[in-house]
Order: sequence, then structure tokens, then C-alpha cells
Amino acid sequence: MGQERPLIVYGTPWCPDCRRSKQFLGEHRVAYDYIDIDQDLAAQAEVERLNHGNRSVPTIVFPDGSVLVEPSNEALAQKLGLVSAARYSFYDLIIIGAGPAGLTTSIYAAREGINTLILERGAAGGQVSNTMMMENYPGFDEGISGMEFSQRLTRQAKKFGVEIVQASGVQGLGRSGQYLCLKTTSGAEYSARAALIATGARYRRLMVPGERELIGSAIHFCAMCDAPFYRDKDVLVVGGGNSGFQEGLFIKQYARSVTIVEFLPEVRASKLLQEAVAKEPGMSVVTNHAIQAFRPQRGKLLGVDVTNRDTGEQSTWRPDGVFIFIGQSPNTEWLPETVQRDKFGFVTTNLSLETSLPGVFAAGDCRSGSTKQAAAAAGEGATAALMIREYLREH
Repeated sequence: MGQERPLIVYGTPWCPDCRRSKQFLGEHRVAYDYIDIDQDLAAQAEVERLNHGNRSVPTIVFPDGSVLVEPSNEALAQKLGLVSAARYSFYDLIIIGAGPAGLTTSIYAAREGINTLILERGAAGGQVSNTMMMENYPGFDEGISGMEFSQRLTRQAKKFGVEIVQASGVQGLGRSGQYLCLKTTSGAEYSARAALIATGARYRRLMVPGERELIGSAIHFCAMCDAPFYRDKDVLVVGGGNSGFQEGLFIKQYARSVTIVEFLPEVRASKLLQEAVAKEPGMSVVTNHAIQAFRPQRGKLLGVDVTNRDTGEQSTWRPDGVFIFIGQSPNTEWLPETVQRDKFGFVTTNLSLETSLPGVFAAGDCRSGSTKQAAAAAGEGATAALMIREYLREH
């Protein structure tokens, strides 16, 4: 039997729809080969052939030979067979977000006989899926990859009858009488007796000139997703915390060199990670340096403008790619004003994990005061399920 052909994305670095499609595929952990038609004349000719002379990108060729040109996320979801619509319009509990908090809540709730739906804009498992190895989660003495951990949680939820709808972000949440009403980005509407916000957080950006133009082409936030594109190349990792060091070590498996840069005079990574980086050939750490700007040109990175905060000296570094790990921002901007948040955008709750909107609870990384750890998110998910059970009994 011949080996199945890979999914191929033909695109260009300057094409925003190409970046969107690549992000969608990455979020849903769909493997693909990316070909830049600006750099590959044969690929450019193939795109023109497929589009009757037009150079339309992204052009996506699937293993079965079918082609989608400039597809929407909804069209991609349908082609990939992702479940993007729920069976019913009403549930006891609707959970927004399928990370460790949301999945754990769903397991506990479903075992209590609570009819539960999860709406997830990406892939079930959440951001933890991108973690190379979890070595501090209780019960896994030899560690477990974030991907396997997510898959186990998802299977466990489905085992108890939880319905999970992927590629389904939520853009509206409100109360109508005794029911909560939710509207998805695709226009579907659902109602429930209770809801849980478990949308997690996303990687923060530097917010300097040139960054936005290069995200998805030369600036990345997921080592597992994009490190393979930097085989035998030079990579800059921004952030001297545990994430920067851990992901930098993973990137070094592919890259020729990895430089970790930290804004503060000292890094914040654990001693163990610092020692591992120090022992790794081709890795270095630079502290007390601030990135001022990126220099983009048609989706390519020409240079990174950096200032030495000690001396004020300015210089331009020339890595092939940049990975940024400087903390997280909550995925809560879609929430109505009736759901209170702290000054950083994280959802505030009472001791029962209920928000300012009655019947709506929050757990995990999006919640104010959470520790941003997978084990803690799962613990909050279990607590939320018990609190929601009591709420449903009383209402």
C-alpha cells in the first residue's frame, strides 16, 4: 500500500488568510506541509494550474486530492469532519472551553446525570496539548506529554456521554428569564440552565512594531507546532521563565542555535531548567535586553532591534525565527459587561466559582486568582462541577 499523501497548504508569508488557515489547522492539531510559493516556482505553477491561471492563496490540497481555495474556518471544519453543531438546542450545562478545567467539569457533571455540552473554538484538550512534557502532574511519575494527557481527558469525557463541539467559538452570553442563552461565531444558538466559562488564556504579545505582520510566518507562540520549520536555523526565544527555557530546549532539537532573551536582569526559570540549557550546545541566554521592534518585509524577518538596558547600546539581531513566551492573557474579551473581570481581564468569582452573572461559573486559567497550572485547572473544574450541581438543585 502506498503512503497517504500529506495535506498541503500553498501560501505566502504576507497573506493573512494563509496565516488564519495555518492557525486553524494548528489549533486542531492537523498535520500539514506548508509551501511558500514565493520561494518555490514549481509550487507557484501548481497553484496557477489548480486555479485556472490565478495565483490564489491559500490553496489547500487534501490527501484525497480535493482542493479548497481561500476557505473559511467553517469550510475547513466541514472538510476535516469536525463536529461543529450540537445535537440539541437545550442542555442542563454548557461549558465554553475544552481544556483541563472544562473537561474535568464535564466528567464530574456527566457522572451526576447532568446533560452537558462543551463548545470549543479549537481542538479538545486546550493549550496544554502544546506542552512537550508534563512532569509535575500528580500520578504520572515518568511524565506525560501534553498531547496524550489531553487525549485521555477527552476520551474520558466522551465515555461518560459528554457532547463536544469543536470549531465553535462563543460570541454571546446572556440571561433570558431562568435560562442562559449562548450564540456561537457560526450563528448557532443554544440555551442552558447553567454555564461554565473555561476558555483559558493565550500567549501574550510584545506589542512592538513589526510583530503583528510577522505572526504566523516568522513569529510564533507554539514550539510544538512550528519548531520543525526551523531545522538547522537560528532561533530567538523571548522570555526567561520556565516556558521560555522548556520550549527553547524543545526547539533546539531542530534548530542550529537558540538564544533566550530576558527583559529583566535575571531569568525566572527553575534551577533545573537553567542547568539543562547551560549544558546544551548551541544554546545561550541574554538578560537585561529589551526588544524594540521587528523588521518585516513581505512576511520575512529581516532583523530584531534590541536595546541593552544596562548600557543603552542598540543593536540588530538576525535570527531566522522568533518564539515568544512572556505570559498569558485571558480569552474573555467576548464576554458581556455583566460578567465582571479584574483589571487584566480575568473573570472574578466568589468562593463557589460563580461569576457576577447568576448561573455562570468560571474555572481554570481564565479565572482571576488561578495559578495557571494544569493540575490546578483540573481541581477547579471538579470544584466547579460540584458547585454547579448544587446550583441546579436549587434552581
